[in-house]
Amino acid sequence: MSTDRNGDGLYKDLTYKVIGVLYEVHNELGPVHKENIYHKAVAIELKNRNINFEEEKSLPVKYKDRKIGAYRPDFIIESKVILELKSVPMITKVMFDQIFYYVKGTNYKLVLLANFGTSKLTIKRRIYT
Repeated sequence: MSTDRNGDGLYKDLTYKVIGVLYEVHNELGPVHKENIYHKAVAIELKNRNINFEEEKSLPVKYKDRKIGAYRPDFIIESKVILELKSVPMITKVMFDQIFYYVKGTNYKLVLLANFGTSKLTIKRRIYT
């Protein structure tokens, strides 16, 4: 599985809408809150904009066709895009590893990783092929 950091065409309209939601929340709340506060605000804004989503949907981890665990990303948007939220001083390799684990073994290809923990909202868009 490789990473395409560009991949501008995949779900372009949808990711544009989601990024708009993220900026709206960051502009309203700023960088001073815990992740769960941003999570609730993003859910409200997604609903207000009629964007379908699931919160903390369980993504099973299997070994030889047996479920041995699960990952729970913050949001699955329109059954197409994984959205993971953070509120930390900086995004680290561990966080990129985390989103890789979310897509490994699933049909999801696009992940948005958003960090609200800095004065400027950081959004990383990764496509896994």
